[in-house]
Amino acid sequence: MSDWFLLGTRQTILETKDGGQTWIPRSIPSAEEEDFNYRFNSISFRGKEGWIVGKPAILLYTSDAGENWKRIPLSAQLPGDMVYIKATGENSAEMVTNEGAIYNTSNGGYNWKAAVQETVSATLNRTVSSGISGASYYTGTFNTVNRSPDGRYVAVSSRGNFYLTWEPGQDVRLTIKHKRMLIRRSQGRVQPVAITYMVPTGTGIFSIIQDLHGSGRNRDPVGPKSSWAFWQPHNRSVARRIQNMGWRADGGLWLLVRGGGLYLSKGTGITGEFEEVPVQSRGFGILDVGYRSQDEAWAAGGSGILLKTTNGGKTWTRDKAADNIAANLYSVKFINEKTGFVLGNDGVLLRYLG
Repeated sequence: MSDWFLLGTRQTILETKDGGQTWIPRSIPSAEEEDFNYRFNSISFRGKEGWIVGKPAILLYTSDAGENWKRIPLSAQLPGDMVYIKATGENSAEMVTNEGAIYNTSNGGYNWKAAVQETVSATLNRTVSSGISGASYYTGTFNTVNRSPDGRYVAVSSRGNFYLTWEPGQDVRLTIKHKRMLIRRSQGRVQPVAITYMVPTGTGIFSIIQDLHGSGRNRDPVGPKSSWAFWQPHNRSVARRIQNMGWRADGGLWLLVRGGGLYLSKGTGITGEFEEVPVQSRGFGILDVGYRSQDEAWAAGGSGILLKTTNGGKTWTRDKAADNIAANLYSVKFINEKTGFVLGNDGVLLRYLG
């Protein structure tokens, strides 16, 4: 397949049919009916079915490989801005907002089911003693969020002072440590309003508030065998703030810090242990990493920085192909081992030649 799309601000969508050598502007009438300038944030295809999400809130769907797009209505109560979408099967997709809401659809986007019980703000603001630096009274959003091929997520907080992870089936079993009941006195009568449960987890103690009806019946039952799906916060193990995080080809994590540092997690999976890898960033920040294969990966950053590794990230060398390009390179994407792109500001697009 050599037919791909490139998204941008002001309803920008470009299409290539020759592997990225030439790009043709496309228009989507359903996105131009209102007096809005939409920023398209994410696109995903599975076969001929495709999805686009953007800001202000917009969801587009195609069933004919992008020849025609239709707009799907969204709830006004959607928490946050849609920043990512992944086509997962026939009429199915997974959508993420910058406040940590994850939704799944299996009927073409007309109904969505939440994969997590609450947004990241709600989770962190329930924190009693989480031990996560910068987590209490959190009101920000994700700076970046990346999904692994098997559906795991890693996200960086807006200020870069901690990161969060979530994976399917991550529901946390509740072990009730303390329970408190909130009551309300009205006309001489005592009425139960809510129960607060103190629940120890791997990162501290969380409080879960269970609302009650006036009769005292449970609206959302919480018991010693209940499970609770939410994002798991992690302290950063490096001194500088995090710029971006993502997944290596072997299932481990890479981590970029502000100022140009690159770290790799020890082993695979989600872990808090990282090792710094020396890179020649010339003091410019590295903004993204993309893996072409198990061993080869590329990193891009400010002032045309382009780095390459051929041993899984143990050592990196500077590629001078972009030295004369006056642009910040902020996104690396490999569609397969033969096709990759690096996107920069001011309309700069690099194509992988081998």
